[in-house]
Amino acid sequence: MTAKLKVRKWLVPCICFLIALLALLAPIWPGTSIDEQLGGLLLWVAMIQILHGFRCSLRTERKSTWYSGGFSLLIALFLINAKMLLDNALLIFIVIVFTVEAFRFLFKYFKESKTSKGRWQDLAAGAGSILLLLVLIVFKSNGLGWVLSLVIALRIFGIAISILSARMGVMGDVNVDVVYDMGLGENRRILALAESIENDEETKAPYDTKWIIVLLLMLFFIHLGRMGADRSFLGILSPLVATIGDAVIALVIAYVIIGSGRSVFKGVTAWADKKLWLWVERSPDEKRKWWSVTGVTETWLTRRLRNTIRFRKASYSLGTAIRTGLKIGLPWSALLAAVMPVLGMSWYFDTENWASGMWDHWAASRTNTWRMAITSASGEGTGANAFQLHPEGVTDTADFSFVVIGDPGEGDASQLILKDQILSVTNQPDVKFVVISSDVVYPSGALKDYEKKFWMPFKGVTKPVYAIPGNHDWYDALEGFTATFFEPEAAQTAMEARLKKDLHISSTNKNKIKSMIASTAKLRQEYNVPTGFQKAPYFQITTGNFVFITIETGVEREIDTLQATWLRNVLEASKGKFVMALSGHPFYAIGEYQGKMNPAFERLHQLLKSYKVPLVMAGDTHDLEYYIETPKNSNEHVMHHFVNGGGGAYLSIGAAMAKPETIVTKNYAFYPSKAPLVKKIEENTAWYKYPSWWWTKNLNGWPFSAEWLSAMFDYNVAPFFQSFMEIKVEQSKKRIMLIPYSNNGRLKWSDITSTAGARPVNASPNDLIEWIINF
Repeated sequence: MTAKLKVRKWLVPCICFLIALLALLAPIWPGTSIDEQLGGLLLWVAMIQILHGFRCSLRTERKSTWYSGGFSLLIALFLINAKMLLDNALLIFIVIVFTVEAFRFLFKYFKESKTSKGRWQDLAAGAGSILLLLVLIVFKSNGLGWVLSLVIALRIFGIAISILSARMGVMGDVNVDVVYDMGLGENRRILALAESIENDEETKAPYDTKWIIVLLLMLFFIHLGRMGADRSFLGILSPLVATIGDAVIALVIAYVIIGSGRSVFKGVTAWADKKLWLWVERSPDEKRKWWSVTGVTETWLTRRLRNTIRFRKASYSLGTAIRTGLKIGLPWSALLAAVMPVLGMSWYFDTENWASGMWDHWAASRTNTWRMAITSASGEGTGANAFQLHPEGVTDTADFSFVVIGDPGEGDASQLILKDQILSVTNQPDVKFVVISSDVVYPSGALKDYEKKFWMPFKGVTKPVYAIPGNHDWYDALEGFTATFFEPEAAQTAMEARLKKDLHISSTNKNKIKSMIASTAKLRQEYNVPTGFQKAPYFQITTGNFVFITIETGVEREIDTLQATWLRNVLEASKGKFVMALSGHPFYAIGEYQGKMNPAFERLHQLLKSYKVPLVMAGDTHDLEYYIETPKNSNEHVMHHFVNGGGGAYLSIGAAMAKPETIVTKNYAFYPSKAPLVKKIEENTAWYKYPSWWWTKNLNGWPFSAEWLSAMFDYNVAPFFQSFMEIKVEQSKKRIMLIPYSNNGRLKWSDITSTAGARPVNASPNDLIEWIINF
């Protein structure tokens, strides 16, 4: 073996050995959770394993490697998304995967002949999977983190060994391999035909590559035209991600849909292929006219042979696999990209929204840094009087109202269906201001989307509009939000402070900042919606008996040290007053307690409880929910939690689909109710989505949740179940009244699901809903 071949043989296994060591040390890494760290490491190894499958010479080895790589990929994805899993679902899933793997390898061991060289490797792999199962089950009580690290490290180590011992395929033998697999290896004419087809495919390959590149460039410029430049250094990262997404969808179409269907059909008809080839070969040449039965059969068989060679070449070479997959799937993917604007917003199939996932991870790591830079630059400090707003008509003693709208910014029918009700309520004389709670503009808070998704839907609102950002608003480093809701001078200072904190590594510069502020001023004048009053992404409004505090929780459900100091100072100064806190994320939602998702978020909850804050509202979850958190000690403090996120995004179905016995508080309410929601979904769900709907309806989407699958069953057709709330601050009566609205006006008790303790004692189904909380 040459030195080059030795390096090629050992390089990939050595990389896997190194990753196995990193997995073993995951519990002592700083930063993200152990699950995410292990999932990220295993994801890389799964990709290596799947790519390695293309190099294997034997079909059985390729299939085995791809199966194992697929299992590794599933485990990795479950680890990365462990926060979304229910209860012990992660552990159960990993146990199931290792059990299936053990049976698969042991079945292969007993099935193979005793002379097979790979037989003992299968026995070792099966025994290893059983051993990992035992380790996981026996030692999980000693700390799941360390046990998972050990199990994942051992799995990666085993993958490295299998890669090291695998036999590599030879590209030049494709035509011979295919014909021998058909059982026709002795037929020289078919061998010659296969060789001719392979040569023809090699001749066409450069031309295929050229048109694939041209089509990808066309898709890139289409996405660039639709999306515009983003905040990355060159400004093209988002359209580039969308184009890569198109390529991924093309590969999925080629191999998962077309390839799988072809493989099943070929497996069923392989015996017929051989018989037909033999029949054609027995026919004399003069009977093989193109219009004859023999000629037509030969043409069809030759096409089948070409496709088989094409897919076999793809299985021997990664480069060929990508080219073949794009050649087959890219036209379909391009068609999907072309019609997507007509079909409406989709988080699953619109690759222009896929960049949001990338920006989510980026923004999550920078949000606290950006927020502190922005608030520090404002010069307001962290005192009890910092970031106060003073809407006209709000005094120390007078009664007033305000409106809170959560997550409105999709700019489609789900948002526009509320416009008439929002205008009707906000234009009442006693309503003094409007607050948008979380996710002002989807998918990434970009300023270019504000006209369609904020200014136009809110045209006609004449009261001051304030806002706190949601996670999606942070995806453009809060630039669109800052330009829209900050005072112009404060916006300039804030964006320059953020830019300086990022060392000016951005497509944004001082001239662009000035341009954004100027274009926003023009839109503000054109649409006449009053904005531009804030100096930070959070604020307070204080009267004699009432304090309204907003809490900006970013992407990861946490606040930075400056906001924490400010919040504590405001709460301290507000003792004796009624405090309403509006947060970016809810502590209770979809029937579950959300505080456990981040220790910092749970600490925020405890801070509010320690100051006996009676009322907390939040967006982020896209419906209307109400939970009464009763005291667990002798301080007799009751906290009322409202989810108010139904202002215009896809509808969340987690609360409606939750089983009543699983909801974490004794008393609760939610809208929409299950029956009308299920009726709408079942009337609009296509047949091919029914398995997913059955899984969601009957199994609650286990091991995830119904909420995780909400976007799949969101239909922008009537009936709509969007909502928002009016909050009446009746200082004269020392009470707060919360009034929910839908697109049809004020909600009645018959419209929602509620327990007895979440509604007035004598409330009848036709009564209008009013939740009253006394000072």
